[in-house]
Amino acid sequence: MAVTGPIGGAIAVWLLAGKSWRLAAAWVVLYGAGMALVVVTKMAFMGWGIGVQSVDFAGFSGHAMRAAAVYPVVGFLITRSSPPWAQILGSTAGVLLAVLISLSRIYTHSHSPSEAWTGCLLGLAVAGAFIWYASGEHHLALSRILAVLCVPVFLMAPHVKPVPAELWIAKAALYLSGHDHLYTRAMWHAPRPQTR
Repeated sequence: MAVTGPIGGAIAVWLLAGKSWRLAAAWVVLYGAGMALVVVTKMAFMGWGIGVQSVDFAGFSGHAMRAAAVYPVVGFLITRSSPPWAQILGSTAGVLLAVLISLSRIYTHSHSPSEAWTGCLLGLAVAGAFIWYASGEHHLALSRILAVLCVPVFLMAPHVKPVPAELWIAKAALYLSGHDHLYTRAMWHAPRPQTR
């Protein structure tokens, strides 16, 4: 969140600076919708135990979703005024980075494969929809400025305390559900009492 959140904001600022009002609105709506789906699925599991136990799905991975939404769009916008092959390369590099980040969520046991890959697909859907919409816009300027806006984010990220987004979601889930305890994966795997 300390990296992809500010970069998502930098994209909106860059579009507004270039007076691309419709694109800025489209980005905010698409990115916001992706984030909202992540939060809703996480809250549904934490508060009410709603998930898919058979594939260990307790909500979209926010890390994977944000990476897949942000990095392909950054690649697309930075190379917007470049030849077509460079534009494809820029977006593809963003997709590959998002896939690697999604894989990292699995290997660090932060998310199950179903959560990481569905989060990645959700983010790619956000990026793909925005890129498709933005491809018809011929008056995008300031492409290199987006890269400049992102540099401070990358430099500051290692020194920024992680945003406690999961804690906020957990507190909201408890408040809205009215339950005393959060649902956890352990409850899925706990042995069920035998009936006579």
